[in-house]
Amino acid sequence: MERYLNYIEGQWVPGSGGQWFQSLNPATGEVLGEVAQATPEDVNRAVRAARRALDSWRLVPAPRRGEILFRAGEILLRRKEELARLMVQEMGKVLAESRGDVQEAIDMTFYMAGEGRRLCGETVPSELRDKFAMCVREPVGVVACITPWNFPLAIPSWKLMPALIAGNTVVFKPASDTPILAWHLVKILEEAGVPPGVVNLVFGPGDPVGRALLEHPGVDLLSFTGSTAVGREVGMSAARALKRLHLELGGKNAIIVLSDANLDLALDGIVWSAFGTTGQRCTACSRVIVEEKVAEEVTGRLVERARRLRLGNGLDPQVEMGPLINAAAREKVHRYVGIGREEGARLLCGGDFARGGDLDRGFFYLPTVFDQVTPEMRIAQEEIFGPVVAVIRVRDLEEAIEVGNGTAYGLSSSIYTRDLEKAFRAMREIRSGLVYVNAGTIGAEVHLPFGGFGVSGSGHREAGRAALEVYTEWKTIYVDFSGRLQRAQIDI
Repeated sequence: MERYLNYIEGQWVPGSGGQWFQSLNPATGEVLGEVAQATPEDVNRAVRAARRALDSWRLVPAPRRGEILFRAGEILLRRKEELARLMVQEMGKVLAESRGDVQEAIDMTFYMAGEGRRLCGETVPSELRDKFAMCVREPVGVVACITPWNFPLAIPSWKLMPALIAGNTVVFKPASDTPILAWHLVKILEEAGVPPGVVNLVFGPGDPVGRALLEHPGVDLLSFTGSTAVGREVGMSAARALKRLHLELGGKNAIIVLSDANLDLALDGIVWSAFGTTGQRCTACSRVIVEEKVAEEVTGRLVERARRLRLGNGLDPQVEMGPLINAAAREKVHRYVGIGREEGARLLCGGDFARGGDLDRGFFYLPTVFDQVTPEMRIAQEEIFGPVVAVIRVRDLEEAIEVGNGTAYGLSSSIYTRDLEKAFRAMREIRSGLVYVNAGTIGAEVHLPFGGFGVSGSGHREAGRAALEVYTEWKTIYVDFSGRLQRAQIDI
């Protein structure tokens, strides 16, 4: 049985408590390896190591930091297929999606490496003569990166790469469901030349390992991606210590289908957005808001497509949907299906564990579609994080936008229409961080900001140059070369 160790100050070390946990294949139940569980003392050592490394790393010229990231991106590129196949085994998504996850990590690494020559500040005119005014970016300090299991390489790259290019040091705690992929990512950064202490890796559950990291006084910034419920706890912890905070949380994303839409295209987008990654994306479509004129056709065709999806091990090229990540996730999905039934929604397909043959070995759930859903129902308001779609019928665009905006979330939205005026009205009125026109709710690109309104996040953005706002502080500098006292805002 292969064992995977924590990484602290450039050394691969077991947990000081001597405990191990297993990483499992959610499609087969196979044990993939044993992972060293860190302790709060290990977290303390990792934070201290990051603090010691900070002064030297922040003084490495940013273009040189970029060269290290370029090398990491090249290694990721060479190992893309190997990492993608491991992702199928450890996380469960199908191979084509796993390749996309790895490619996103490659793209983000190369993108942020380039930012090493573009950590732009500003120069502006001073209001006084013989005075120069500018502002520059400085690293925040020690960053705690806590990441989920659903994008086990892409999301860590969204956090680690901008943090590193900006001159921060990192303590990285990945989800316990996908630790081996995190181990490989840090191994690649080590191979690329990241100095000891700049990146540290600790494995273990949210309590006590994550909590120790959140509460550590040596951490300057908490960057967390996960559920809104846990995000609230992270936010309260950060507030008590006045730490910088970055949260990317959940969604209750909607696709609006108007009667003039290309319905073939809309169905493709709904199926991909709702059942891709088994619905385990923060941007997954969980609501289809459809104009009444085409509701019967859209719903009927959606059910037909959902029933045809082939479930199984994602290494099989014929498989279109893999398992849920673990037993608890499957139970949660099934519980929400029961809630939908109790609320009076009409179950059209799915609604149960997928069984038979090899499916019995994993955490599979049937693609599920509810019709006759009303906007106030819990299945239309709460994030389920599984392959469950709620169809909501509306009269027109105005009602569709009202229903779409009618949750506490605001991460991703989509509209299908051939009417340019309606498309632009929707782009203006939809309250979400991502808006797609004639495309599904998933498919963000690394060079544009990613994040949401409302309880979908803390207002900051990942990806693009906007990510650097999270991982840098602004320093304003004034240089007076007049040789005399000049007083700003004082009338002379």
